Amino acid sequence: MPIAHIYILEGRDEDKKERLIAEVTEAICRALDAPAESVRIIIQEMPKAHFGIAGVSAKKRGR
Repeated sequence: MPIAHIYILEGRDEDKKERLIAEVTEAICRALDAPAESVRIIIQEMPKAHFGIAGVSAKKRGR
């Protein structure tokens, strides 16, 4: 059972997350010849204040 764990910054709408799940599932199926029913996708959203880029939080960077 392939499992993809994806970290993203908070703020994306549900439609974009649904599209991400669908497209990552398709990519895993193609790459591994795995049936879609066996693929699991976990999306973990992080607060922008909890993710740093070059020593500054994404929140301060306006991301």
